[in-house]
Amino acid sequence: MKGFFYTLELMRQDLYDYMFDFLTEERKERFTTIAGNRTRHVTVVLEDLFQSHNASAVLRSCDCFGIQDVHIIENRNEYTLNKDIDMGSTKWLHLHKYSEKENNTLDCINHLKSKGYKVYATTPHTEMNTVSDIPLDDKVALMFGTELTGLTDEALEAADGQVVIPMYGFMESFNISVSAALCLSEIANRLRKEHINFELSEAEKMELIYEWTMKTVKTSFKIKDRFLQENPDNKNNL
Repeated sequence: MKGFFYTLELMRQDLYDYMFDFLTEERKERFTTIAGNRTRHVTVVLEDLFQSHNASAVLRSCDCFGIQDVHIIENRNEYTLNKDIDMGSTKWLHLHKYSEKENNTLDCINHLKSKGYKVYATTPHTEMNTVSDIPLDDKVALMFGTELTGLTDEALEAADGQVVIPMYGFMESFNISVSAALCLSEIANRLRKEHINFELSEAEKMELIYEWTMKTVKTSFKIKDRFLQENPDNKNNL
């Protein structure tokens, strides 16, 4: 069985290399560099956001700071995007939605915990810890709530910890998209300064670059089909 998976991996590599050759040298270098800065060591959870401009701005920040996965909880509100603000960032990210039940918050939190994440709820109603205090040895999920009411009590109680962004003015809280950008900026800098092993595995990078290639090369699926027709052994195993 081990030999089978090794052979399958080589077949995938042949396909990925073939598709990669259709990129310009500049695009190859850019994809490789960005994939090298992507992380699943930190992820973002959004609970029931309803304003599309804020929802879109958070995704844009996730892309800017190298966060690959965003977990979206839809309880009462459907997550919608504003393309003018999103600026195509969803093309480069993986969005995981939780919407099958009336209340999906615990399903999302429990799923992340089963994957080894420590879940931290962001809230202005605590004076205990800031984002700077979060240990980064374990994988971290930062959870953000709605613009008006913040995270639900269920989310706050189920989280492993609560964190606050220090503020020094009259306002009680930041806009949700600003909160996410501030938190991610701090975390992204700490990952690198503290030499945390945050990078994707080589296999994950390869998969990601292939995915981006398929999204950007014109007629990519026709090119892929041609490759598979010319390499029937690969076609039967991929």
